[in-house]
Parts: sequence; structure tokens; C-alpha cells
Amino acid sequence: MTVLFRDLRLYGCFTVVLLSATVLGVSAYFASIFLPELHHDFSIYSLIPPSWTIFILIVLMVSSTPRADAIFLFITDILWLTLAAWSSDSLGSTQCDALGNSRANTKNGTMSARTYCDLSKVVEAFSWATFCLLTLYLIFVISLASRSVAMGRPYIWREDIRELPWFGQAPGYPGFGYVTYPSQYVPRSHPGPYTQYPTGGYGSNVVQQQPGHSLVIQPGRNGMPPTVQQVPTAV
Repeated sequence: MTVLFRDLRLYGCFTVVLLSATVLGVSAYFASIFLPELHHDFSIYSLIPPSWTIFILIVLMVSSTPRADAIFLFITDILWLTLAAWSSDSLGSTQCDALGNSRANTKNGTMSARTYCDLSKVVEAFSWATFCLLTLYLIFVISLASRSVAMGRPYIWREDIRELPWFGQAPGYPGFGYVTYPSQYVPRSHPGPYTQYPTGGYGSNVVQQQPGHSLVIQPGRNGMPPTVQQVPTAV
């Protein structure tokens, strides 16, 4: 488990949940004073992104993989982008302070137009903020998983999301810590005449050829070092 990525993911999800809960509360208030007669399309849709986000983040925090995070949060990101754009289009360049003492219609009478405008601005701002946070997280997940694949972990997309190393925590990045890789990624020696190609300090990359044998070098796979086989030379 990479502690840095785990902590950053936890704090990010907690922040998104707080933003979503705020939008959900304001949207629920709008639904209670407008539905079903007024602003029904926006009032109904504004409940969907925050409700879905809170639900899916709780599920993903229990158990997830980089692939699941990327797929489900991409869908969530689209929902928030739609809500943010819809809110911006509805408000336009309206200045809440300029509304003064004007009133807005509700199903039970009227309410302060300035209060309605201020709450709508909250939905707009928090929607854009949530969209930006989710977009950054998606970029990080895709970048980290791609780096892990390049470093010799081809199945990282299907592994536990908590095993995803942060930048500089995978082997090959000098000056940082190292993560513990599962056993299937640890190079193993080949049976028979195969010998692991040595790596390391000065002079360790020299293979002594046995008399009457030829050297056959086979490239390594999935980040493993190449192997050398001593093949008897036909007389």
C-alpha cells in the first residue's frame, strides 16, 4: 500500500463529498419550494449528480481498482459538468446584489429573489469546483497507472487502487521510496541451462562462456532482465 496516494485519495474524496452534500442540500430545498410546478427540469436534475457522487464514492472507498475509479468517476465528472454548465446558463451575468427587494415565485408563494440567486450561485460554484477536482483525479489515476505499466506492472489496472504508487514511489525513480510488488512481478530464475543475466555493479554484466558452448541471449519480458543460455556447440 502506498500511503501518500491513499491519503491524497481519501482527502480528495472527503472534499468532494462535502461539496456534493452542500449542493444536494440546496437542490433539495429548491425541489421542496418549486416542484412540481416551477423549474421542474433543473430542480430534478440538480439532485442527481450529488446523490450519485456520494453513493459511488462510498462504494469506491470500500473496494476499487484504477479501472473502476476511472470509469465511474468519468461518468460522475460528466454529470457535474452538465450541472455546472446548466447553472451558468440559467444565471448568466446576473448580479445578485442588483436584485434588491424583488421576489421570486414558488409553489407556496414568493421568496426573496436575492436569496434564490445566492443559493443558485452556490450550486454553480460548487459544481464547477467538483468537476475540476474529479478531472484532476482522473488525470492522476491514468498517469499513475500508465507509469506503473511502463515500470513492469501490466495488471495494475485490475489491482487494488491502494496499490497504485504515487509519482516517484515505483522502482526506477531515484531518491524516493519503493513499493512492495506482488510475487508475480518478482523475477524468478529459469530451470535447466537458463541463467539470469546479471545486473548491478561494475563488471557484473560479464558472462563467462563455457568451453564448447555458445551464448544465446533472450530479452526479458514485463520488465524482467534478459536471460543467457549456454548452448553446446555442435562438433
